[in-house]
Amino acid sequence: MDSRCCQNAEDITHKVCLITILLTLSFQIAVIHSEEVDRNAEYRQTVRQYAGELKGNLFAALEGNDVIGAISVCSQKAPQIADNISREKNWEIRRTSLRVRNAENAPDAWESKTLEAFEQRRARGEDLATMEYSELQDNLGQKVFRYMKVIPAGQLCLTCHGTQIAPDVQAKLMELYPEDQSTGFSPGEILGAFSIKQSL
Repeated sequence: MDSRCCQNAEDITHKVCLITILLTLSFQIAVIHSEEVDRNAEYRQTVRQYAGELKGNLFAALEGNDVIGAISVCSQKAPQIADNISREKNWEIRRTSLRVRNAENAPDAWESKTLEAFEQRRARGEDLATMEYSELQDNLGQKVFRYMKVIPAGQLCLTCHGTQIAPDVQAKLMELYPEDQSTGFSPGEILGAFSIKQSL
């Protein structure tokens, strides 16, 4: 057989292999993207569930002018809600912040980096209501999906996290959280974020 024919055949085979590899990779990327979109939608729904239950309990306390009771909602009820959802979903869901009230809610390295990125995005004018971030990580061979969604400092939150806190409320906060960093917030700032971790 002519050597040029052999060369052409090899070139064609090589090109076919490259095209096949590229198509396979494109398909895999599309599948991964689709799975990520589905996960984010489910995470958003779960965050709405968590936030809805928490707000419901806070409104109930504040409607009765029981601000001290509202503090116990955040200190006791919120972790219970998070635990219930975590068991139901087989995930880990929690709240964290760069300025935590409870040291147990301190962010890990990834959460800190994401919260700092959120602050940069806020400074550029991005809407806090839709601000989120997700990432697939490889932790020693274990795939872990991480997701965070911003908690804006709304009027309800400012009762205990704002710049003008009633003296009796401030006293209760100092009693429960002597190292509290989570005050002095104004509307439009980032209070913290919901954080979800799912092992795949």
